[in-house]
Amino acid sequence: MGLSLFDITGRIALVTGSTHGLGMAMAEGLGKAGATIIVNGNSSQKKIDQAIKYYKSLGIKAKGYKFDVTDEVAVKEAIEKIQTEIGLIDILINNAGIIKRTPLEEMEVADFREVIDVDLVSPFIVSKHVVKSMINRKQGKIINICSMMSELGRNTVGAYAAAKGGLKMLTQNMATEWARHNIQVNGIGPGYFATSQTDLIRVEGHPFNEFILNRTPAAKWGDPNDLAGTAIYLASKASDFVNGHIVYVDGGILATIGKPSNEV
Repeated sequence: MGLSLFDITGRIALVTGSTHGLGMAMAEGLGKAGATIIVNGNSSQKKIDQAIKYYKSLGIKAKGYKFDVTDEVAVKEAIEKIQTEIGLIDILINNAGIIKRTPLEEMEVADFREVIDVDLVSPFIVSKHVVKSMINRKQGKIINICSMMSELGRNTVGAYAAAKGGLKMLTQNMATEWARHNIQVNGIGPGYFATSQTDLIRVEGHPFNEFILNRTPAAKWGDPNDLAGTAIYLASKASDFVNGHIVYVDGGILATIGKPSNEV
């Protein structure tokens, strides 16, 4: 079967939060593997248009839809519109997310709830409305973007860790309920990646940069393109009997307790 196992030509893939960053990198990978990309964002139509222009410059088929993934009415309407205008969704990547870095004892309840709503509730909402056609067709791929915080805690990201830990269990329960319909539900847990959001701390001498280089066995930040292969695998026939797993793309962080900063 060879490379045909990874061929997703003609598949329609909705990637939430795919106007920038890791979401864009995964969408680009799927697009280069043959999928039509449905770009989603909620900040501005301009960002969506810019993303579509970028995808199309690479020869990727792409169409954009602006909607709030936490608003069930908006999600339902958008999914119906996508399926009318483009076709039934074969691949869903629940990537949209936010983080608020605040010590728990100082965090406002409204901020905590917002993180949970975006990072945990929205994957449930979007999946709920996409999976119905997948069940009818007896096929589909759902990929939830988890985090190393699905496994570990860290100062100031309690809400995010709670959401991502919940998303890990939601992924397993989706798999439990939907595997019998030939739907595979898995997750990807990114490590620390070189993106525009980490530009300011990825400089020599910055304490967090030194921490990541020391903590990661690969001794480097991930390239966003490193996620593309895992996304393609989980979106393709190659993963047809893989269900309920989180694949950590982290350079080995979760494999080790770490090392002293002065160790060679």
